Amino acid sequence: MTEDDGRDAPPADRDADGPCPLDRRGNLGDAGHDAAEDDRPTAEDREESGEVPTPTDAVPNTVRDVRDRDGAASDDEEDADAAENADSDPSDDANADTDADADTDDSTDEDDISLDSFYDALEAEGRPVVTAQQVARRLQTTQAAASEALDALADAGSVQRVNVETDPVVWYPTEWGKLATRERVVLFPERREIVVDSPTQYTRARLSQFAHLVDTTGQRQSGTRGYLYKIRQEDVWQAPFDELGNLIAMLRSVLPTRSPHLEEWIASQWKRANQFRLYTHEDGYVVLEGASESLMGNVARQKLDDEQLVAPISDTESWVRDGAEAQIKRVLYEAGYPVKDDRELDAGDPLDVDLRVELRDYQRDWVEKFLDQNSGVLVGPSGAGKTVTGIGALAEVGGETLILVPSRELAAQWREELLRHTTLSEEQIGEYHGGRKEVRPVTIATYQTAGMDRHRSLFDSRAWGLIIYDEVHHIPSRIYRRSADLQAKHRLGLSATPVREDDKEKEIFTLIGPPIGTDWSKLFDAGYVQEPEVEIRYVPWGDDTARNEWASADGRERHKLAGMNPGKDEEVRRLLREHPTAKALVFVDWLDQGERLAAELDAPFVSGEMPHYRRERLFEDFREGDLRTLVISRVGDEGIDLPNAELAVVASGLGGSRRQGAQRAGRTMRPAGSALVYVLATRGTSEEDFAQRQMRHLAEKGVRVRENDLV
Repeated sequence: MTEDDGRDAPPADRDADGPCPLDRRGNLGDAGHDAAEDDRPTAEDREESGEVPTPTDAVPNTVRDVRDRDGAASDDEEDADAAENADSDPSDDANADTDADADTDDSTDEDDISLDSFYDALEAEGRPVVTAQQVARRLQTTQAAASEALDALADAGSVQRVNVETDPVVWYPTEWGKLATRERVVLFPERREIVVDSPTQYTRARLSQFAHLVDTTGQRQSGTRGYLYKIRQEDVWQAPFDELGNLIAMLRSVLPTRSPHLEEWIASQWKRANQFRLYTHEDGYVVLEGASESLMGNVARQKLDDEQLVAPISDTESWVRDGAEAQIKRVLYEAGYPVKDDRELDAGDPLDVDLRVELRDYQRDWVEKFLDQNSGVLVGPSGAGKTVTGIGALAEVGGETLILVPSRELAAQWREELLRHTTLSEEQIGEYHGGRKEVRPVTIATYQTAGMDRHRSLFDSRAWGLIIYDEVHHIPSRIYRRSADLQAKHRLGLSATPVREDDKEKEIFTLIGPPIGTDWSKLFDAGYVQEPEVEIRYVPWGDDTARNEWASADGRERHKLAGMNPGKDEEVRRLLREHPTAKALVFVDWLDQGERLAAELDAPFVSGEMPHYRRERLFEDFREGDLRTLVISRVGDEGIDLPNAELAVVASGLGGSRRQGAQRAGRTMRPAGSALVYVLATRGTSEEDFAQRQMRHLAEKGVRVRENDLV
């Protein structure tokens, strides 16, 4: 429902929404009362029909407005709280006296009834109109005070009053759109699901700390969207908190009221994540320790055999066979018990290196967390300086380092960064790919070359103290197998995408380590990284011929035709005209489309068919400002450093993963200047769903994603 729909007419005249029928005089008749009371589907009805519940459906659940976090609880909630606390000892709650005082002082006088408070009363009642008596009850004030305050709001034009047959007066907001766009949070504790209507960036960023985004619902025409989050045991295990209390505090900061049931479940999962650990015995061998004798006997020794455990050394400890650490972690992870790795790791042959750059506060925090854990995966937005953070970890470990990357372009980029930010010399840095096979104290190799059987000696050729996996989601299976033999080394993964993206969560968690640092909103708010403005544009077909050809095609050809919609060409040109001074990247998946756009824009087309030296020269020209526009294929999706990109247009490639969408948007996520991302999807095709799915990761991390239907 838009603001214009509800600005001048009483709410019940809008039969499409149907919450409150009025008669011709604007009065709420008996039918209207019946509809308001009886016809609203319950959350259970919605659940049985398979429909995703929205906050307004969930009357038994509390709805919270972020602009008024101290709103009064509903009667049902008060009863639930009373039942919950009936047997509790006030002495057990350090805040018992304060809470009691708050209850006695929580009444509201007429000066306190703002428009926001009126919205709260509407939501708590679950009705589009309310009486003064209902407002008084919900806001804990007298009916006279409520009536006086509502009259004042009506005089200000904020609310409207209607005389009805069964009540003297009912009230409704003048601008219904404001009610529709308020943030509301609804918890379904049994399913461990959280639905948020019109969430703020701050709320989405907090939710990403302990939950994952499952789906988005809502109408793009109205500008509202509901977000469905789910909390899995893996989300709890991988939450970036040192203590359970910090995780629970973050949960409570998002939810409208406390949920003892959910908190107990989270605590149980947190406990599972700390039941087993690996540590180094004083005699040098590795020990698996369980938190209790029953866990060790009924879980570890039942799941593991002589290939992993040599012998028990106590009721809660077993001697681990050499090289079995990775397998132990994998087996227990699958059993629901992620293993904490507290071993003393090999620092390798010493490497004398100092930094020439001062790390930012959050980068130092990332390095410290990595050193505390000895391993982990750094998950942060493009432009946050993950490469520099990796170099900081390299300097702190002080051992010879093997760096694995997806492409030769990234290998060259790492080399330049190492020379720029450390005291390492040219002779100390080697590259291992293609025609170059340089094994030096710091060696940068591509995944493809390092994964070949004939190059497996690379992992044993030097006493590496640290292995860095850049773009960790690209690790091929052969590298995973090699990593199982590298458990004695420090291991650091780098990624701008969620580890769970490609179902490699278990392998990455067990072979490399848990995630480090995922709160993107702090980086945006502090100005370290420019938050991109992301807009999905739904583009009509450029002509009937293209649309008819798509309609008669199927499978991959149908997808390709939607991606190459000629209507997108004009939209790309329009966007570049609207931003004439912006340094722009235009991403495509199809060579024909790339060549066509490059010719129309008079810009180079960078593809995998272009020689490596030529690609690197064009990238350098773009960095230096000699080129303002590049049309680029998938070769540009992986970590290429283009720090001055100000505009990204994704013209095709919407059949890819969320990771690809995040990387393309991430090309503009830099510390300075504006950052604009436009994703073009052909209206009425599967590209609409693909576009929303690709942008979901950015939305989960607190980035605002708009949608726009073009005409």
